[in-house]
Amino acid sequence: MKLQLRFFSKSAMSLNNVQSRFALPARFRDCTYSVWVEFVDLVAKYKPLNLGQGFPDYNASQYIPSTLATVAAEKNNFLHQYTRGFGHPRLVNILGKMYSKLINRQINPMTEILITCGAYEAIYSAIAGHVDQGDEVIIIEPFYDCYEAIVRIFGGVPRFIPLRNTKTGSSGDVYSSDWKLDTEELSGLFNSKTKLIILNTPHNPTGKAFTREELQIIADLCKKHNVVCLSDEVYEWLVYKPNVHVRIATLPGMWERTLTVGSVGKTFSVTGWKCGWIYGPDYLLKNANIAHQNNIYTYNTPIQEAIALCFEKEFLNLDSGNAYFQNLPSHLQPKRDYFMNVLKKVGFKPTIPDAGYFVVADWSALAKYADLSAEPDPIKDYKFSKWMTKNVKLLGIPPSAFYGKEHKTLAENYIRFCFFKEDKTLQNAENILTTWKDSCKL
Repeated sequence: MKLQLRFFSKSAMSLNNVQSRFALPARFRDCTYSVWVEFVDLVAKYKPLNLGQGFPDYNASQYIPSTLATVAAEKNNFLHQYTRGFGHPRLVNILGKMYSKLINRQINPMTEILITCGAYEAIYSAIAGHVDQGDEVIIIEPFYDCYEAIVRIFGGVPRFIPLRNTKTGSSGDVYSSDWKLDTEELSGLFNSKTKLIILNTPHNPTGKAFTREELQIIADLCKKHNVVCLSDEVYEWLVYKPNVHVRIATLPGMWERTLTVGSVGKTFSVTGWKCGWIYGPDYLLKNANIAHQNNIYTYNTPIQEAIALCFEKEFLNLDSGNAYFQNLPSHLQPKRDYFMNVLKKVGFKPTIPDAGYFVVADWSALAKYADLSAEPDPIKDYKFSKWMTKNVKLLGIPPSAFYGKEHKTLAENYIRFCFFKEDKTLQNAENILTTWKDSCKL
């Protein structure tokens, strides 16, 4: 028995030594598994209707997926080998043509566009290439959760400012345009240490399309303090009339200090293709190029070829307004309106989005019908989202995941849903919520 105890004691000591020796490096210690890891596990375990993740559950386009099959069958050997590290020539050339037209300036496709492994890697490379130890980065809340983690990994200091719902407590409809920045609060964050501000417009998850006037305030501060704007514009085409998307790089003096991020997944509704890009002036982009080449080096050649073919086809329809991505808002608006009515009928108070395919909905009026005592999370939106997943069988995402620690309570009465789903999926969601309402006599 003593020999056994001694053996196990030594084994435990050895294991502790190994664990301490190979602990997570300090630069990652503020990072945890993301909300997506946790909630995808909940989907697998509880089998709810998943309105949490942002992707369509059907082929919104008939020809785009088939384009990849055509390229995959291509006998040209070079389409199945490495391509240019900073972007497949055919793809950067068509993106150069398109964005030169959209922003009314000539873009050099070989020096002013970088193709990345999704918009996620575009953001990663832009931050990695520009943020040094102690640099401050202004992040607008709510934000895509990787922003904060990447800034911290590279030694940056996140400075957070929330969009605030200016109609909290009002009886009428709330629109995403009602979520606003406090201009004085924003101005107070800029200082000599500020290196970047990360802008997301159209905005996930509120659906806000920043107006030209709002962007001009940000632009003026960037110019005054010599700050780069990293503009995440992956939802650039998903804007509902009469709202418009304004690219901040088109404002006077902002091309010179803006890196703009785009996404194939959002543009063509194929999130699994994981292809993105950055465009901007060469002296800013070269930093992202260095980070990119020392991370993934080059992205998937056949997917880039297929994307180029799709853009070449849609570029011909751009002036007529009949490109696939230009028609997406009219395709999604009926889904948006239907789902807003469903949420309001049950007792949620949704923020009606002006863009994108997400909705943040205030659930506080329904709190008395949900027993949250069994959920250990400290923030109420996590408790409610998990309770809904397990008991109502409908999955949404807790938006406090998209806030810094000091402002998480601003989101505790909200839940985020995605409505880019088949009509029958949204009808199923209505049935689930109606059944819950009836069972609770809401």
